[in-house]
Amino acid sequence: MNNPSHHDEDEEEQGDVFLDESDIVQEITVDDEDLPDVEGEDNDAESVEEADDSMHIFTGHTGELYTVACSPMDARLVATGGGDDKGFIWKIFDGDWAFELGGHKDSVTSLDFSTDGQLLASGSFDGLVKIWDASSGDLKCTLEGPGGGIEWVRWHPRGHLVLAGSEDCTVWMWNADRSTYLNMFSGHANKVTCGNFTPDGKTICTGSDDATLRIWNPRSGENIHVVRGHPYHNDGLTCLAITSDSTLALTGSKDSSVHIVNITTGKVVSSLTSHTDSIECIGLSLSSPWAATGGMDNKLIVWDLQHSSPRCTCDNEDGVTCLSWLGNSKYIAAGCVDGKVRIWDSLSGDCVRTFSGHSDVIQSIGVSADKNFLVSCSLDGTARVFEIPEFQ
Repeated sequence: MNNPSHHDEDEEEQGDVFLDESDIVQEITVDDEDLPDVEGEDNDAESVEEADDSMHIFTGHTGELYTVACSPMDARLVATGGGDDKGFIWKIFDGDWAFELGGHKDSVTSLDFSTDGQLLASGSFDGLVKIWDASSGDLKCTLEGPGGGIEWVRWHPRGHLVLAGSEDCTVWMWNADRSTYLNMFSGHANKVTCGNFTPDGKTICTGSDDATLRIWNPRSGENIHVVRGHPYHNDGLTCLAITSDSTLALTGSKDSSVHIVNITTGKVVSSLTSHTDSIECIGLSLSSPWAATGGMDNKLIVWDLQHSSPRCTCDNEDGVTCLSWLGNSKYIAAGCVDGKVRIWDSLSGDCVRTFSGHSDVIQSIGVSADKNFLVSCSLDGTARVFEIPEFQ
């Protein structure tokens, strides 16, 4: 509240003016809450917090958010999961439309839409994977087996087979249409932190906190290769990406290195070493033989995979927790520890846009099917939608 003060020019010329009780005209009781803050410190903080570039905020959760997934078919359909043990399916532009994905008994840590967009898989620290009808929000089935929390869930590129990595060192595969167990992949000595099918669907790659990458035959369950020891990682794997031709796996680790592995031979073919802290995310360009890596050293690095050399280094204000190439474009979105989402030009290395709105760490980002929206979720308990049509 502003209380403008009035000054009389004659009084100012006379120097100090003193008041006594006879000058009191009226007494007004003022509540402490109505008083202005000292030197406007809190007002300045509020003005900073009010900077919000999002055009839609989802506030259905009551705890921290850990994961977001965008439908590959419906450009407005989004799923989020978090520490309130719930997931939600909701729509951009429709604040009143949401389906609660209930039934989990611990944090929902991973979400993934099937390639055809019909089904959604939710993985939780309760050790369960639940399969949902993406259009109605109805529960199709609950898949059991792992003896520990689910670290990630992924769909087969051409069918309703779902894969999940667990804290109990195992990886499980089910047929979601039939609600049946298909295979269990055992061999890791610590939690399985990342994994996926190859794009051709013929192989599975999994990374673990035991510092190994394992390559599996999904049909037989056979462990084809174990990649470990020098010149590979010496600390736990955190993230994994597989090239579109299914030949190479890129893995990031807490040891700050990125290694490229030939999936057929199980050999390390190259190492990317420019980060100085834990690698948190890897993304592959759809239009160039380039990769992007983000780390807790505040850096987003764009790599030329043909020469295994950095093209450019993008310095963020804080650690990079997640990233996504924006469609076939040259732009990369990076979610950061400081709550910002930054858009980087991979050709120039310039930050071309910073999206504000979140007040805590960005945990996950997704891009809508039409590439017009970027959705981020944060430890602040919200998911926010930003418009990105100019970055295509």
